[in-house]
Amino acid sequence: MTSEAMSIVVDVTSVSNKVAQDENLNGSSSTSTDQDENIYEKIKKAAQDGDIERLYEMIAEDPNILDHFDRVPFCETPLHIAAEKGKTHFAMELMTLKPSLASKLNVSGFCPIHLALQNNHSRMVRGFVALDSSLVSIKGRGRVTPLHHVARMGDAELLSEFLFAYPSSIEDLTIKCETAVHVAVKNHQLMAFKVLLGWLKRVYKEEILEWKDEDGNTVFHIAASIYNTEMIKLLCKTAKLKAKNLDGKTAMDILQTYQSPCFPKGRRLLHSVKERLLSGSTTTLAEYLRKNLTFMEKRNKFLGMSNLSSIRERSLKNSKRNDAILVVAVLIVTATYQVGLSPPGGVWQESSSNPTTAKNVHHAGQMTMSFNMALFFLAFNGFAFLSSLYVIILLIIGLPMWKLIYGSVAVLSVAMLASYATIFPTRYSQLEGISAITFIMAFRLMIATMLCATFVAFTIDKCRRHRVDFPASCFCS
Repeated sequence: MTSEAMSIVVDVTSVSNKVAQDENLNGSSSTSTDQDENIYEKIKKAAQDGDIERLYEMIAEDPNILDHFDRVPFCETPLHIAAEKGKTHFAMELMTLKPSLASKLNVSGFCPIHLALQNNHSRMVRGFVALDSSLVSIKGRGRVTPLHHVARMGDAELLSEFLFAYPSSIEDLTIKCETAVHVAVKNHQLMAFKVLLGWLKRVYKEEILEWKDEDGNTVFHIAASIYNTEMIKLLCKTAKLKAKNLDGKTAMDILQTYQSPCFPKGRRLLHSVKERLLSGSTTTLAEYLRKNLTFMEKRNKFLGMSNLSSIRERSLKNSKRNDAILVVAVLIVTATYQVGLSPPGGVWQESSSNPTTAKNVHHAGQMTMSFNMALFFLAFNGFAFLSSLYVIILLIIGLPMWKLIYGSVAVLSVAMLASYATIFPTRYSQLEGISAITFIMAFRLMIATMLCATFVAFTIDKCRRHRVDFPASCFCS
């Protein structure tokens, strides 16, 4: 009986001790929670007041105080508060200490730079971008970036600074598939639209004007729907007039609803003629893919490239063989051109004087070879020369400044023809004369075919791709 009583006493004591420990643990955890809440309230108060000194005092008390905000996916950080209140210096200091806070979304889906823009704190926004230019492209609620926001508000100066700070932001899309250009036009921001249009022209990205939103509307469709005549005039020079939205309407169809009802037949005729003259017929992407390959597409296939930009970029990254082909072609052109100017055996330095027979007649600058040997030599040398030039044209056509290089190739071909005509040996018989004339004419024909056929094929292929009702950025030359 005594032993049972003693065991009961021991059990009660151990249980009471355990309860006391649990109470102490709960008390310490609640105290710790209260302390954390107190610290967060203090740092938020410092952010509201922009008190940098107080910020460093709290960091001295708890060096990990700013790390707590990284553990929560969505929360309101002190940087959000400073951005909303316009405390620029505090925000810059905090962003320097903890850069990750600049990309943190609050529970409403906004980053600090979004809040600064919404509250018109332009100086703070410029400070954010100066410290981290990628913030221009950060996505917030609705995938809206600061560039979209500035385009909607129409701040042309800030918009220009954003474009130069982070150029690729012009390609960012909202959840409605709208670019900054769509947003500017939809909100009647003419100055912002002009800035964006000027930027696109200067960076050779006019194809962004053909991008469509979730309803299939291009920028031109939207300008027509709000009937902004100045925007329409600017877009007529660059946009596709026959691009259709998901309702099957072109921008001209939308614009038609704003025209006077007088003379409907005459108006429809004028509308039809204008479209045919300015843009021609368009095709869908499916119709384009169903057609046979054009000459330029066969060229790309032969060279291991693709007319589709994404595939072409990957192939170019994986291989440098096109560069190797270009180098070899240039070397062959150089060698054959040099040999054409200085053939084997050299040329006569002076004309013959008092020749004993007709076959001893020669003129200064002509080849010392016999006619038959010279004909074979020039034929093979000329073929190698023109073939290499043709490869160079195929590789450079469509690249920046390709027209200048194309013209240089044409001039070089004519110069080679003139050299051949000059160094050709004297023709002693009628057959040799016919052979020489045939060779020169064939060389001319090959030059004309090489230059004209390639240029015409490139032009036709470009027009064909331009008619496709799909972003031009998906196609390459």
